[in-house]
Amino acid sequence: MNYAVGIDLGSTTTKAVVLGEDGQVLGRGITNSRSNYEVACQVSLGEALINTRFSLIRQGLERKGLEPAELVRRVEKLERAFRAEQYRSQLVVLARELNRFAGRLITGGPGLRPAVTTIITRMREEVPALFADGSRRKSDFFRDLAGSRYMQLAETEARRSKVSFDRLLGLFDKAILDVENSAEAAGRFEDHMRAATEAIGETGRALADAVTRVAGLELRQLASVGTGYGRARLPFPDGSIKSEILCHGLGAHALFPATRTVLDIGGQDTKAIQVDARGIVTSFQMNDRCAAGCGRYLGYIADEMNLGLHELGPLACESSQPVRINSTCTVFAGAELRERLALGERREDILAGLHRAIILRALSLIARSGGVTDEFTFTGGVAKNPAAVAALRKLLDENYGGVTMNISDDSIYTGALGAALFALRNGRSGEAVVH
Repeated sequence: MNYAVGIDLGSTTTKAVVLGEDGQVLGRGITNSRSNYEVACQVSLGEALINTRFSLIRQGLERKGLEPAELVRRVEKLERAFRAEQYRSQLVVLARELNRFAGRLITGGPGLRPAVTTIITRMREEVPALFADGSRRKSDFFRDLAGSRYMQLAETEARRSKVSFDRLLGLFDKAILDVENSAEAAGRFEDHMRAATEAIGETGRALADAVTRVAGLELRQLASVGTGYGRARLPFPDGSIKSEILCHGLGAHALFPATRTVLDIGGQDTKAIQVDARGIVTSFQMNDRCAAGCGRYLGYIADEMNLGLHELGPLACESSQPVRINSTCTVFAGAELRERLALGERREDILAGLHRAIILRALSLIARSGGVTDEFTFTGGVAKNPAAVAALRKLLDENYGGVTMNISDDSIYTGALGAALFALRNGRSGEAVVH
């Protein structure tokens, strides 16, 4: 089966979108960018191809005539079991690398390796509960998920065994890089799928047939296009690197064909884009000199308030009287935040004011790019933030009247989708790469 892929190498996350030859989205994948874009590119593509195979399994069951509710239940159960097997595979390599680095240390004490063994044993014991039906994981990124549990268990083990917590943490920081680079840690789809079907005791003929067919299916890459903050750091072929502006414009148009204005607020920059009826960019404005008003700014605020990034929006929505924020400069944000808290301002009101200030900066870019005409599409990770969405809706109504505002559930993949569409146009079957 032939496919084209677009990869958006963002400053905080890297996204991949796989398209079939008919232009339909087959799979999506996402991972942390960190500082290694090559690894992020490989991981996001790997995740998108896994997602593609699960999409094909779902399509196979639909053709068998399964009831929608039963289909969803079976596929979700299978995917949880698959992810558990994948996580176990990664833990095996993590344990090996932790012990390898521990063996190289001259200092650290004789209890270092036993402490590592205890931590990994506990992490393995937690796998069934971690991937059980109804369980809620803070992240699906292995680095984050394993890192969070390792840190908590290392803290407990350090107190119990008197082994240095800093040593244990340092081991993880070294080992995780090799785990992310390891094909062994990622494992093979068919191996994980075989173990997953055995684990859940699935005996249904329809699902078994779909799994067998998809597991043996060759996925051949016709072409790839890279975009995003880190696109220039990877050896994409000539003609296979596109600007974020072009990709977000085309991706937004593909999702909502009547779109004429696009706002993307990513981790590192904000983009206001005007497109025509074909999704071709006609003008744009971009804030790329300062992180103010971007995802990194919100991340900084979350750290200052000791909150998770996902908690900022819902908390800001509880505001009854937003405060006026004088500056959205990241350098001064911490000082102003602490000052307002010291004056007794409610953090909900402060956060609401911060979100409004961010959107005001974005609207100035939109105005300079040509304003808002026809349908408006909001993309990027910040489009998932309810306070940012509410502030944007209010300010759009105040400045431009009742324009249609579009936000896709998959808004974070918009740039990767645009890149995949460019790749599909460039695809040549004679140059396919098998996965």
